[in-house]
This record gives sequence, C-alpha cells and structure tokens, in this order.
Amino acid sequence: MSGSDRIGILGAGAYGTALAVALARAGKRVVLCARHAAQAEAIAALRENRAKLPGFRLDEAITATSELAALLEAEALLVAVPAQAVRVACEALAKVMRASLPVVICAKGIERGSRRFMTDVVSESLPQARPAILSGPSFARDLAQGLPTAIVIGARDAALAGKLAGDLSSRALRLYHTPDARGVEIGGAAKNVLAIAAGIVEGRRLGDSAKAALTARGFAELRRFAAAHGAKPETLMGLSGLGDLMLSTSTPKSRNFALGLALGRGEAPSVAAHGNLAEGAFTASVLSEMAGIAGIPMPVSDCVAAILDQKLSVDKTIEILMDRPVRAEES
Repeated sequence: MSGSDRIGILGAGAYGTALAVALARAGKRVVLCARHAAQAEAIAALRENRAKLPGFRLDEAITATSELAALLEAEALLVAVPAQAVRVACEALAKVMRASLPVVICAKGIERGSRRFMTDVVSESLPQARPAILSGPSFARDLAQGLPTAIVIGARDAALAGKLAGDLSSRALRLYHTPDARGVEIGGAAKNVLAIAAGIVEGRRLGDSAKAALTARGFAELRRFAAAHGAKPETLMGLSGLGDLMLSTSTPKSRNFALGLALGRGEAPSVAAHGNLAEGAFTASVLSEMAGIAGIPMPVSDCVAAILDQKLSVDKTIEILMDRPVRAEES
C-alpha cells in the first residue's frame, strides 16, 4: 500500500490546526476544514489560526476551507471535533464522502444519550468509512512546535491501523498502532474524568500524596471499565491510558485538570471551565451511568459526575471517598 500524501482534517480548533501544522511539516498536503466560512477565510488570509492556535504560521501546503467537498480528494480523514459533535459531523460527511476512506476520530469522549464509543458513532453515522481512533498524551501547542510527541492509533482492522501509523508519523510525531480500538478510546475518554478529579484535589490543597493515591485508584477503575468492555489491559498501560493520564493530571495546561482546579477552589460547575472545552465534563455522567448499569465500581468517576451535576459538594465527595470500607487493593 502506498503512503497517504493528502490528508483531510475536519475541525479547525487548536488540535485540528496543530495536526495540520505537524503533518504539513512532514510533507503532507492538508485540507483543514473549518465549521464556518468566516473562520476558514480568516485562516486562509492570515496563514494563522489566531482564534484557536495563535503564533503558528500555516505552511502553504495547508488549504483552509469550510467546504466539505474539499475533503473528497483526501486519502485519510482526521475528525478533530468535540466528542459530542462527532455524530453530526459524520452525518454531514456521509453525504459527500467516497466509500472506504479511513476516518480517524481525534475526540476523547463517549456520546451522551446513546452511550456510544466514538468508533461506534462512526460506524452508525458514516457506514462507508473505515473507522479508527487517535489518542495519547499530546497538547496542541507541543504538536505545532514540533516537540517530540508519541500517540497511538487504534483500528479493528490491524492492517489499517499500521498503515495509518506509518503514513502519519514523522521525525517529531511518532504513532504506535493497535487493533484494540476499544482500549484506545476508553483510555482517552476516561482519563479526562480522572484529570478533573486530580485537579479538584490540587485546587482543594489536599496534598501530593492524596493526588497520587486518587490517580492510582482512579486508574484502577479505568482498567476495570475497559476490561468489562473487551479492551486489552496492555492498551490501558500504554499511551492512551497511563501515558495520557500522566500528562492530564500534571498540569493546568490540561483543560480537564484546569476545570477540576477551579472546582476545587470553590467555583461553580457552570463557570469553572472559563469558556474552555473540557471533554471530561461531558463524559463524567455517561461514564458513571454506564458503570452503574454494568455493575462496575467507579467511585472516583461517580464523585466527579456528582460534583459536575451539582448533586454533591466537593467536601462531601471527599468524605464519601475516605469513608469507603477498608478492602484489599485490587487492580
């Protein structure tokens, strides 16, 4: 199979733009498709996405547009829209896209209402696509700067996952691949909820020991949830699980950690995100709901969901977690 030199990216937010910059630097021709014509026109005129990722000039190999039809010539398509917008995006793509195109979802979440994972959303709303999922520890500005970054791509079609990893990798961006798409998407979605929890601990000044303990126990429940849905444990120990969790629980540059930080400092859930998109805020309740239906104990995730839904205060959730019965440690 030949390499993919023409890449389409649907979604001109910070991450979609950073991917475009990274791929153009690696010699790819990229079509960056924005939601609104005004945004695309501004990006094309300025050769910079000042609204979402200021400070990075876009190579001439990047074409900015708002026309979905411009994506038709792509050999692979990256969908870099928020998780709750993936279905609508794919339904729009279904009207113009040719069959058998690899479609790589870059969102980290679970669809609310349907309780569907991202690759399932693609299969249902864009049946002609070959779905894959991209995840791992990667901040948009690090990607755009060309700093060394490693992420993972998962697809049930192992050959597709391997080909995409090879096609999208460069000297600064290394992609690993796996047929365990479910593990990749669960790791990316669930770690966002745990990042909020870690931020709450930090914001409440409960100490590094508490944050480390919470992260470890949260990771144990993430692995339980993943195992119950057929994911491989080694996937969760890799980039999309443990790797991404380490990044997202360590710095306010993580939007989910920053949200938790604000909640821990006493800000109300309605304002704590400060206008930024924190995917974990949407994932927490559906993750807790799915765990409850399956009988999977996930106390940390349950508490985050309760705080965001304003059912419990931060102090009450801490009390609940600390008052849980003593038990043997299990993974």
